[in-house]
This record gives sequence, C-alpha cells and structure tokens, in this order.
Amino acid sequence: MTKLTIVAFDGTRFDLNADDGSTVMENAVRNSVPGIEAECGGACACATCHVYVDEDWVEKVGGPEAMEEDMLDFAFDVRPNSRLSCQIKVTKALDGLVVHVPERQA
Repeated sequence: MTKLTIVAFDGTRFDLNADDGSTVMENAVRNSVPGIEAECGGACACATCHVYVDEDWVEKVGGPEAMEEDMLDFAFDVRPNSRLSCQIKVTKALDGLVVHVPERQA
C-alpha cells in the first residue's frame, strides 16, 4: 500500500492507503473526496478530476502527456502543477504524495 493525501478545497485532509496500480482519482472516488467528480470514469475524456500536485511532488509525478494536456484546457484555474487525477498512477515511488482539489471542477 502507498500512502496518499488528498486535500479538499476546504482544507480537509484525506489520508489514504492506495493500491499500487490504481489511480489517484479511483482512490478519491472510493473514499468520497468532495470535489472529485470523475464524470468520465477515468477515461481522460473530461476535466472533472483536476487536482494540483503539491509542489514537493511535481518532479516525481511528472507532467501531463498530450491527451491529458488537451483535457486540462477545459479545467478551472489551471496552474503549472495541474494534473488530472485519473492519469496519476499510484506507485511505491509516490508514497506520501499530496494533491489538492481546486475550488471547483470545470
């Protein structure tokens, strides 16, 4: 299990144990994290699972690929550390990852 922290917009922290190979979005939905709507179910076909990767983790998580970058055009308040949580795979290398949910989804 890999530790993952999702911080809701209101500051509530969700400290989760995530299975390697799952996505941040799957874990957010499974644990009813507010603000992660995931309307497309993880197909990278919407921007309703948008998160901000904590600055300490940006390098380890890496940047979005072309398809995800295109979908981020539809997200609310995109920042350099924006990612779609459905595209972040949980791995042992991301143990302790922290992401933040934006004020609203697109």
